[in-house]
Amino acid sequence: MLTDAEIRRSKPKDKPYKLSDAEGLYLYIQPNGSRLWRMKYRLGGREKTLSFGKYPLVSLAGARSARSAAKEELQKGRDPALTRKQHQAEAACTDNHLKSVGERWLAMNKDKWSAGHLDQVTRSLERFVWPSLGSIPVTEITPPMVLGAMEAVERSSGADIAGRVRQRVSSIFTYGIARGLTQQDPAAVVKGALPSPIKNRMPAITDLAELRAALGIIESMPAHPTTLLAIRFLALTAVRPGEVNAMPWVEVEGDIWSIPAERMKMKRGHVVPLSRQALDVLEAAKTLTGKGPMVFPNARWAHKPMSENAMSFLLKRAGFFGKHVPHGFRSSFSSIMNERHPEFRSIIDQMLAHASRNDVEAAYNRAEHRERRRALAQEWADILLEGFPSAFQLLNNARR
Repeated sequence: MLTDAEIRRSKPKDKPYKLSDAEGLYLYIQPNGSRLWRMKYRLGGREKTLSFGKYPLVSLAGARSARSAAKEELQKGRDPALTRKQHQAEAACTDNHLKSVGERWLAMNKDKWSAGHLDQVTRSLERFVWPSLGSIPVTEITPPMVLGAMEAVERSSGADIAGRVRQRVSSIFTYGIARGLTQQDPAAVVKGALPSPIKNRMPAITDLAELRAALGIIESMPAHPTTLLAIRFLALTAVRPGEVNAMPWVEVEGDIWSIPAERMKMKRGHVVPLSRQALDVLEAAKTLTGKGPMVFPNARWAHKPMSENAMSFLLKRAGFFGKHVPHGFRSSFSSIMNERHPEFRSIIDQMLAHASRNDVEAAYNRAEHRERRRALAQEWADILLEGFPSAFQLLNNARR
């Protein structure tokens, strides 16, 4: 019998060839690298072939499950190929396929969510779910089918995004159950079969709607305006808190913030393109601290950096102890923007000043991609602060 390791090691050859599993199931590998699940069977004395889809979109477990279903049809004297065509015809003339149910679920939540969050959820379904599962009736979708789709997401975009997409699919099935369209949620069943996202040491809110709500609460708290401005600037730039705490005015030139190597964790200089909203924060801060050396100085000594605990204490007072810390804005930015733009993962890593994983990657990533980074920084600022007041309004908060 086949194993996943054997399949992953398989390479295309000059001619198509087969990797056999058992009971007629095999993987057909073509010279162009395409790997297709097929099953041989006999009916009425004739040999026939049934296709189950491409690997890895259909996993080994998913192909075996499909083979078992086909065998059950054969035992009943039915041709599994004709049964599949019947199911496809039913799916084409009914409105209970997953995409249709999902669109009604999205419409139900439209008024509850921000425009940005609705767009994020919709695009994740269009990218990861509808192509493989959207045209299948919710009653016909099995756990192995969902698992295969989510494993494909995990391979392309990481465990965190796969987990979030699975939750959304599960919510669609829950909606379908409530509407009497199906009786089970196969997306809930596969949760334990997916890799768990790597837990960050720092608590962080990684859902855009929740993050915007949290920032609104934080900015409504009585606090020193410099602390409020620093938190907004930290959220916008996704740098480390210490880099904001000790930020001097001389590092800013126009819409570029250049952090020298000695102030960076990885001891490499870092360039931060500043969005319009980040520049707005600096303009507001300038009315308070522009005559001193520090952008966000200590409340008692203008020539010293802000206390390392100032932002943390404010987040705790706002009710986010154990849920979100200043450093968590980096995870927020990474999770949300990687979901929106998985094709720019390496550039997003550059924006976070992450170390390259290997020497080859480092060599290819020497380009600064400044214009793309600038565009991503502006997009992040727009979706994070949509509807928020100018930074100058933070100067009017009650002080504590």
